Amino acid sequence: MALIVQKYGGSSVADADRIKKVARRIAWSRDRGDQVVVVVSAMGDTTNDLIEMAYRINKHPGDRELDVLLSTGEIVSSTLLAMALKALGYEAISLSGAQAGIRTDANYSGARIERVESKRVVRELNKGNIVIVAGFQGVTDDMDITTLGRGGSDTTAVALAASLDAEVCQICTDVDGVYTADPRLVPKARKLTEIGYEEMLELASYGARVLHPRAVELGELFNLPILVTSSFTQSSGTLIHGGVSMEVRNKVRSVAYDLDVAKITVVGVPDRPGIAVSILKPLAKAGISVDTIVQNASVDKITDLTFTVAKSQLAKAMRLVEPIAKSISARDCVSDSKLGKVSIIGTGMLNTPGYAVRMFSALSEKGINIQLITTSEIRITCIIDESRVEDAVGVLHETFQLEVAEEEREVSP
Repeated sequence: MALIVQKYGGSSVADADRIKKVARRIAWSRDRGDQVVVVVSAMGDTTNDLIEMAYRINKHPGDRELDVLLSTGEIVSSTLLAMALKALGYEAISLSGAQAGIRTDANYSGARIERVESKRVVRELNKGNIVIVAGFQGVTDDMDITTLGRGGSDTTAVALAASLDAEVCQICTDVDGVYTADPRLVPKARKLTEIGYEEMLELASYGARVLHPRAVELGELFNLPILVTSSFTQSSGTLIHGGVSMEVRNKVRSVAYDLDVAKITVVGVPDRPGIAVSILKPLAKAGISVDTIVQNASVDKITDLTFTVAKSQLAKAMRLVEPIAKSISARDCVSDSKLGKVSIIGTGMLNTPGYAVRMFSALSEKGINIQLITTSEIRITCIIDESRVEDAVGVLHETFQLEVAEEEREVSP
């Protein structure tokens, strides 16, 4: 008998019919003799609807009350799923994040899981129950309800699977795996049978919406296999795990994109120690994540500092940066919210000459201007105009022959 954890997203439990279908899928796993723990998201657009309602009532609803409100969405879907399983003749019980032992810090709307006290879940499994856990939420040591941020149900599922020493964590969603590019943009995109944690983490961080980055980090930390598969078909999915062999021929595994990009440039900054800290530290304190950071070469001890943030945080970031820019005698502070990023991802690229040049050449030939460039060991990212992102994804997918099986690609980068 194996213990497996399954997670179902909002689209998978969007209405009563889909909840019944998910129940039948869970029942099939139970019939094989497996113990099953299920983590569910809120139904469909429930979370967005609750946020909209909250702000209609109060423009400043308060972080604590908002988290309590948003946690109810997952409670609804978990209880309904337990009812659907009971209607099929299976013993099932729904648990809130708190009841399941998901203990977090007190960072409302973006809480981090500190530990999982899974005694209650184990007890219910030993009774023969299928355990349905409300994802996206936890509880502090002071018993205040918290939420884990967008994609938090993925993190709940992987954390539970790790604490229970599960055989695998299955992320069941509206796609049947991880693709070489978004198949909605690139019809020839090919599903990967497997991918390593590091590559998946870069994919998740730089645009692929199939799995939350924090869930990948936890999977790697505990060496827990994660299977991304379809909620609606019996797909083999994509297995995320360690020890995946590097590509022998073409090291690029996939192309990712992200339209949630805005750029801020502080123009004419005095080039002296501590200036970057004075600009960026208030953003960190305000919970604003800064991604790409570029500082131009100094001319007469004057430089420009450019960095990117999420579009949703641009207004807040500008309110913080503009007064700082004035206080350090910068000439101006400007922003651009019509940007996107496109990335090629694959282990070993930066250790093999030619991949960056091939990427830049492909974009140039398509008439796509690169505004900023950032890299990691396994990723090259270009910031470009948002109107050209779809073209960029298509041309890079073709350039690196990602529609072709790895063993059939050309050897040269």
